[in-house]
Amino acid sequence: MNIATRLKRRLRSLFRRDDVESDLSEEIALHLDMETEDLVRQGRSREAARREARIRLGGIDKTKEDCRDARGIRLLENLLRDARYGIRGLAHTPGFTAVLSLAVGIGANTAIFSVVNGVLLKPLPFPNADRLLSVSHSAAGVNVDDLASAPFLYFTEREQNRVFEDVALWSVSSAGVTGNGEPEQVTRLLATAGFLKVLRVKPAIGRSFSEKEDTPAGRPTVILMHGYWQRRFGGDPAVIGKRIIVNEESSEIIGVMPAGFRFLNFSRLDMILPYRIDRGRVAAGGYGVRGIARLKPGITVEQAMSDVRRLIGIAKSSWPLPPGISRQQLERLRLGPRLAPLKQSVVGDVGKTLWILMGTIGMVLLIACANVANLLMVRTTGRQQELTVRAALGASWPRIAGELLTESAVLALAGALVGLGVAYGSLRLVLALGANNLPRLEEIAIDRSVLVFTAGVSILAGLLFGLMPVARYARPRLAEALRLGGRSVSANRERLHVRNVLVVVQVALALVLLIGAGLMIRTFQELNSVSTGFTGRDELQAVRVYISNRVAPDPDAAVRREQEVRDKIAALPGVTAAAFASYIPLQGDVITQHGLTPEGLREGDRPRVRDYKLISPEYIATMGIRLAAGRNIDWTDVYQKRPVVMISENLARLEWGGASRALGKRLRTGAAVDQWREIVGIVADVHDTGVREPANTMIYYPALVERIFSQPLWATRSVGFVIRSSRTGTDGFIADVRKAVSSVNPVIPLTNVRTVRDGFEASMSRTSFSLVMLGIAAGMALLLGVIGIYGIISYAVSQRTREVGIRIALGAKASEVRALFVRQGLVLACAGLVAGLAVAGALTRWMSSLLYEVSPLDLPTWVGVSVVLILAAAAASYVPSRRATGVDPVDALRAE
Repeated sequence: MNIATRLKRRLRSLFRRDDVESDLSEEIALHLDMETEDLVRQGRSREAARREARIRLGGIDKTKEDCRDARGIRLLENLLRDARYGIRGLAHTPGFTAVLSLAVGIGANTAIFSVVNGVLLKPLPFPNADRLLSVSHSAAGVNVDDLASAPFLYFTEREQNRVFEDVALWSVSSAGVTGNGEPEQVTRLLATAGFLKVLRVKPAIGRSFSEKEDTPAGRPTVILMHGYWQRRFGGDPAVIGKRIIVNEESSEIIGVMPAGFRFLNFSRLDMILPYRIDRGRVAAGGYGVRGIARLKPGITVEQAMSDVRRLIGIAKSSWPLPPGISRQQLERLRLGPRLAPLKQSVVGDVGKTLWILMGTIGMVLLIACANVANLLMVRTTGRQQELTVRAALGASWPRIAGELLTESAVLALAGALVGLGVAYGSLRLVLALGANNLPRLEEIAIDRSVLVFTAGVSILAGLLFGLMPVARYARPRLAEALRLGGRSVSANRERLHVRNVLVVVQVALALVLLIGAGLMIRTFQELNSVSTGFTGRDELQAVRVYISNRVAPDPDAAVRREQEVRDKIAALPGVTAAAFASYIPLQGDVITQHGLTPEGLREGDRPRVRDYKLISPEYIATMGIRLAAGRNIDWTDVYQKRPVVMISENLARLEWGGASRALGKRLRTGAAVDQWREIVGIVADVHDTGVREPANTMIYYPALVERIFSQPLWATRSVGFVIRSSRTGTDGFIADVRKAVSSVNPVIPLTNVRTVRDGFEASMSRTSFSLVMLGIAAGMALLLGVIGIYGIISYAVSQRTREVGIRIALGAKASEVRALFVRQGLVLACAGLVAGLAVAGALTRWMSSLLYEVSPLDLPTWVGVSVVLILAAAAASYVPSRRATGVDPVDALRAE
């Protein structure tokens, strides 16, 4: 047999024994050198001898490649065999329990990540969405951080900027549509001609607005949203060119938006109309519209802020002032730029809530991994003799470790597959709980990114719980394995130590989640106890109507129609009171504001920006708002246009030091031409925007106002009606209200039908959502922690059967035996309690934004949760301890 043949056999032998390939390299090199030197002694040159030696030893590389292939096949076969073994192991109780634990942890994390991904991580559905900015301003002089834009700023920014590709204005409001079946009130988006160009979106059919159509001289046009086109026109493509009457103006339909088009958080937009701003009448004021811009490539937000700051200075000096406003007053506003990514306007402040919930659900997965690791430790302990024997027969450490890790991977994969089903159901629950609160709902789905996340979490989980039994048992010791079969050992402290640590970790994490849930319960209680400022919210029904120019040609006539509608509604059966106002509390309406100038304001003092609404005389009584001082507004005040107002108590305290001191004082808006108005009444503070928000500092004007906002006569045509009735929310009652409104004029649309209770619950929705999610996570964590304690005590009972038998034989009482094991469980629980309290003290501070009038270190919550956890641990320890007292001493000793 020649050298080459011997080397090939040697190579195959080494590969069969799983030896490392480098172990053979020196042997091959030695034979090559020996063959080369032999040829050199025969007179060959060294180079020629080297070539011939390689030829004589030829085939080595091919043999190595064949062996590598064979080794790869063998590794695959081993992997498949280990996987089959792991799958068979799932049929046993520990495997089934492990899969369920993982499914809960992975499924919950997948569900909440799909929400985080859809709301926070996905870009907006527009080309180069990262270059889209929301354009607004600040007014430091009146302490306003977010001041809406204005036409004079828009025109300056559009025509003289150096950083934007396009700039546009937009606002959302309601409008009446008539002349095409039953009248209805729709939600319209008013936008300048460059709006769709900024977004880089085109209508699915038809076209966008032209610059000329965005002027008062242009012909009225409208673009329909896809949903409204389907609902109102049945998706007929021939709708282009037809006309509809919007706010008494016949407008030509020029386009239909794509089905997937969404703008910000407006889930119900019906149409887009051009703003048609009269540039010739623009003055340095008129704040109340929103801006949007697209950055040029390579321009940063900081550069854009600098340029807009420059443009503000140009705008203030280039445009005429509105009546009653001086140049000094404009300067005192101290206007500044406020630019932010458009996505931030969509997401708002929900991001922190979602990240907190994501971290919370992540803790559940850690607890599940600890639980599974404990189960695997128990299972692997039972196989220790088997593993030791295999090692003694030649199985390598990598081979045994690979088998154990493969079983862990099978568990993780099974948990991920079941977890996807759990995630789907959990996601439906999440969306149901947060539907009134979460932005970008249409973007939330289990998509490719979520599946990649699930795969990553599964791999990480498999490593977390799989490495512990590998580290402990993959290098089995023969002597220890032989001792395991003996009768002299009743427990193994080293083996229990790791399992005890895992249980302590489970309990600690469960405590953190329970404290979080407890804090949210306290927050929910505090919010429910907040006085909204009005009474009987369950009896209040809100609706909205729009009085068009066709129904009432002037403000005076509009208010008379509104009063007529109120009288018709008040006469309905079951109605005890009815009123109207420019907006109703807790209905999600945009709060109107203006600059307030109290009488006696010194030169140089800053005017204040305050909320205001127009009301009918019955509004205060219908809402059940307490009259703190003075009198109510009456209809004589309305129609005689008396210069009177009512204000809230908090506004009276801020401006005049108290209700009694505010009565008889005068105020007006910021314009010098506006009328001074006497304060005739002070009412209780009302939470118009939600119970989590401070009560609004409110000015209540009569429904018809003279000389305000530089207008000779002012009234609002879109008004909310509030109705107090025992029939609130029923279909029959809403039908009666609709008939009452139609009896005044059949073209008046009725919309935004909603109870005040619904608005209250919507204002609580984020707290409710967080509470339920934290509650579910805490419940799962507590369950897994209790299971962990139960498992460790059950294992201890099984390992100490002989000891228990001896104790009972020597006269130990059953209560003493039970106390022995309950004490062990309580020690673990207390260790977890101490660790959990320390962790919770560091982490609950991040929850401050979710809490209301509750400290993150709220003592009753911490004490109550700790007591619950200790009681649960005692119960989990007591159940297996009862089994220990049933041990027959004779049977226990005979078993040994």
